[in-house]
Amino acid sequence: MRLSRLSRTTLAVVAGLILVIVYVPLGVVLVNSFSTSTSLSWPPPGFTLEWWQRAFQSAGAMEAVGTSVFVAVISTAIALVLGTLISFALQRFDFFGRHTVNLLVILPIALPGIITGIALNNFFRTIMGVPLSIWTVIIAHATFCIVTVFNNVIARLRRTGTKLEEASADLGAGVWTTFRLVTFPQLRSALLAGGLLAFALSFDEIIVTTFTAGSGVTTLPIFILNNMFRPSQAPIVSVIAVVLVLVSIIPIWLAQRLSGDEQKRR
Repeated sequence: MRLSRLSRTTLAVVAGLILVIVYVPLGVVLVNSFSTSTSLSWPPPGFTLEWWQRAFQSAGAMEAVGTSVFVAVISTAIALVLGTLISFALQRFDFFGRHTVNLLVILPIALPGIITGIALNNFFRTIMGVPLSIWTVIIAHATFCIVTVFNNVIARLRRTGTKLEEASADLGAGVWTTFRLVTFPQLRSALLAGGLLAFALSFDEIIVTTFTAGSGVTTLPIFILNNMFRPSQAPIVSVIAVVLVLVSIIPIWLAQRLSGDEQKRR
């Protein structure tokens, strides 16, 4: 179907406006991270690298980065294991309630973050009687990180089918040998893409983290929220925000490249 010239022009203008609305504020944050103004006045009176140096010398900021990386890595590892197992169970086996389980697995990422946060907070503190800590944050993050791994793996399983695995079994290979030599190589890029997306989601998550983090647990997004309204910290927060954007974009870009390369090979 060919669009008229007016329709193409209208779509181009709308798309351009949306991109401007989304990315101009990010550009402003980037410029502010080099501004000499402590109040982030606009336009910037001058430019300096002082805030970048101070940000990387800030003990609180570096500790928050370490906490976010630790939470994201452990949450991603849990998601990779559980998401892969659930994908195999739902794709390779037929059982009563399979479609319901599929819905329940995907639901956490569709629910508003504040609902998930309140529900997990009540579960940990009221039902389980568990004090909030970094481990409650990890469990909370794993609930939605599983979805990204699950979606990638089950999509790959649906495309690859079971013919190669059946051939491997016919040739005498055991279950683990077949998984190691046949199944896993087919899933490798899907697992890597799902893991990268899960890491990015966990690293910059703030709503669920706010409800499940105990006292003394400060991830990078929480550090930004706590310091963004302090005048002396505003430029440093801009630097950290730029770093956070980069750390979030790179895994997503890599995951997109992996998915695109895999589709080209097919």
